[in-house]
Amino acid sequence: MSIERNVAVVTPWYPDAQRPYRGSFVQAMAAAVAPGLDRLDIYHLDGWAVSPEPARLRRVRDLHTQLLPRAMKAAEAVGGASLYRFPAIVERSRDHAVHARRYAEWLGVALDGRRIEADVIHAHVPMLGGYAALEHCRSGAKVYTTEHSSFLPEVLSQASSRELYDEILHRSAGSFVVGAPLHDLIAEVFPHHAAKIQYIANPIDFTAGREQAPRDLRRWLSVAGLVERKRIDYLLQAFAECHAEDGTLTLTLAGEGVLRAALVKLAEELGISEAVSFIGSVDPGDIPALMADHDLLVHTSRHETFGVVVVEAIAAGIPVLVTRSGGSDQVLAGIEEDAGRLVDVVDDPGAFADAFRDLRERHPGKTDLGRAREHLRAKYSYEAVADHHHRIWFGAAA
Repeated sequence: MSIERNVAVVTPWYPDAQRPYRGSFVQAMAAAVAPGLDRLDIYHLDGWAVSPEPARLRRVRDLHTQLLPRAMKAAEAVGGASLYRFPAIVERSRDHAVHARRYAEWLGVALDGRRIEADVIHAHVPMLGGYAALEHCRSGAKVYTTEHSSFLPEVLSQASSRELYDEILHRSAGSFVVGAPLHDLIAEVFPHHAAKIQYIANPIDFTAGREQAPRDLRRWLSVAGLVERKRIDYLLQAFAECHAEDGTLTLTLAGEGVLRAALVKLAEELGISEAVSFIGSVDPGDIPALMADHDLLVHTSRHETFGVVVVEAIAAGIPVLVTRSGGSDQVLAGIEEDAGRLVDVVDDPGAFADAFRDLRERHPGKTDLGRAREHLRAKYSYEAVADHHHRIWFGAAA
């Protein structure tokens, strides 16, 4: 007798009309795993910050408690999934444990006393999705969590949050991370849970890509937020040095952020404005084609939990020139020379420019993008990621 495969996903991040790119990796995960499931429900707990002033907070909470159960209407999502989206009201607080308990509280209100029906729940972000799922799963259900958060060091710096995170790890059927930096941090803080923490990938589209690798590396592309951690100022300085040697080079910056105006000004000061294009945020579905229309992905981030853009670039058929930011190192392990070039995270933009010169001399004769692409396809394609999740949830027979 076959057993129905009913799965729920609980997440604080999922694309919506206001933030169409936030949580796109959760949407991709749902699209990947949906084939082969009998039912997939997605619960998007969207955090809404409100004033902590007692009287105002009480009025907001009372009204939200009355209205929320009536708002639990499913919308159709990727792969035929049912999407339940609702606000999780949280008074402004820097205490991450407060946020966790509020997310769990509002999921309970939305469910109106019921339990999540699924036999398997996969929650994204243990402190938010994970704790809420554990508090409202049915008896006998298995709850798995995946950590993506770049702000996890801040979470675990708080004693109350560490205590709750420890509880979440203990209660979860399995705990996963998307990259080595997160694995190492959690294992260091919770050594008694180290053996429980495993890797799981975000799915990447390998269906589109260039038929042939680019011959010359003239058209640079960066897909990154215009924020301090991504070090776009460093990239502009390195590009200016290379552009002074070859005026045919161009740089496209896909991304938005608080530093945009300052970076536009820096490009003007460096004399490279005509060679640099700021195109803003790009729909995730358009990224493969954008990458295939360029010759080289450049990524200068100081720290990444997972090198998603690195995988996307190689899937699109272009080499990469990226910093050793944690996630990129893990992604390129064993294929660095085939895929392009890794660069140490240093403050001197000349190091990045030197790495470009080296890569340009080696490519294409001493790189092998085809080999790199097949290596990554086996780990990160939709089919590979779906198979990994199904084996976790349903065993080797999946």
